Amino acid sequence: MRRNLQLWILSLAGLAFFVAYPHLFGIYYTNFFVKFAIFAMYAVSLNLLLGYMGVLSFGHAIFFGTGAYATALALTHIIDLPLIPALLIGGLSGGFLAFILSPLLVRVNGTAFAMLTLAFGQLFFVFALKFRNITGGEDGIGGYPTPSLHIPGIVTIDMLDQANFYYFAVTVIAVCIWMMWFYTRTPFGSLLVGIRDNANRVDYMGFRLPQTKAVNLIVSGTFAGIAGGLYALFQNLVSTVGILDIHTSFYPIMMAYIGGTGNFLGPVLGSATLHILEDVSFRFTERVDLVTGLVFIIVVLFAPLGITGIFSAIREKFNAGAAGRPSVGDRI
Repeated sequence: MRRNLQLWILSLAGLAFFVAYPHLFGIYYTNFFVKFAIFAMYAVSLNLLLGYMGVLSFGHAIFFGTGAYATALALTHIIDLPLIPALLIGGLSGGFLAFILSPLLVRVNGTAFAMLTLAFGQLFFVFALKFRNITGGEDGIGGYPTPSLHIPGIVTIDMLDQANFYYFAVTVIAVCIWMMWFYTRTPFGSLLVGIRDNANRVDYMGFRLPQTKAVNLIVSGTFAGIAGGLYALFQNLVSTVGILDIHTSFYPIMMAYIGGTGNFLGPVLGSATLHILEDVSFRFTERVDLVTGLVFIIVVLFAPLGITGIFSAIREKFNAGAAGRPSVGDRI
C-alpha cells in the first residue's frame, strides 16, 4: 500500500514537471526536450530488433526517413490534411516499407542482417538524392504547413506555438512508448526474447520464425515512421542529411548501447545521456562527434550492459550485502 502511494506521488510529481517544463525552461530547452523525446522513441523502436530479437540494424533510418518524407509530402500535396492523419501516414509508410523488405530481412541473422540493412539504407539515401522532383534532393522538402490539432466541437490547438507542440509531441511519444512496452509484455514479446536466446528451440516448438520476425520488423518500422513524422513536424524541413544518412542509423544504436539494450527504457536513458553530452560538449568544442564516439567506445568496452546494467549491478551488490548482514536478533 505504501509503495503504491509513493508510486502515485512520483507519477503526479513527474506529470506536474512535464506540464510546467516549457514555462520553466524556455523555448531552447523545450525544443531540446522534444528532440530528445523523438529520438528516444526512435531508439526504443530499434531496440525491438536489437534488444528483443537480437538482430542489429545498420539501416534503421530508412523507416525513420520514410516516415518523415511521407508526412512532409502528404502535408505538401494534400490540402487541409489534419495533424493526426499526417502523422499516421508517416507511421504507416514506415510499417509498409518494413513489410516490403521483410521477406529478405527475416531470412538472415547476425552480420548478414546488419550488412543488408546497411545496404538498403544507403540505397534509399541515393534514391532520395536522385529523385529531386519528389524528395528535393539535398535541399529537401520544407515550408509545408503545420496543421492545428482540431478536435471537432471541442477545441482547435495551434501547433505553431512551441508549448502546444511540446505537449502534443510528448503525449504522442508517451503513448507510443507505452504501446511498445505493452507489446513486449505480451506472449508475442516473450516469443521474441526466445528467438533472441535460442531460435532453434523456438523453431522446434513449432513457431514460425520468419513470420514472427516479420511482424516485429513491421511494428518496429511503424513506430520509427511515427518518430520520423514527428521529427518532420518539429523541424518543418526534411532532407537526406539528418533523416536518411548513415549517422541517423547509428544514432539510435549508440543510444541503445549507452542506455542498455537489456532494459526496455535503456534507450530512453541513452537518448537523454547522448543529447545532454552533445549540448555540453558543443559549449567547449566543435568536435562533438569525437566526444560522443569516445564515450560510446568507453561504454562498449567497460560497461557492455550500459547505464542500466551499471545500476542493476550496484543494486544487486547492495541487496547481497543487505542479505549477508546479520540482523539484531541474530547478533543477540
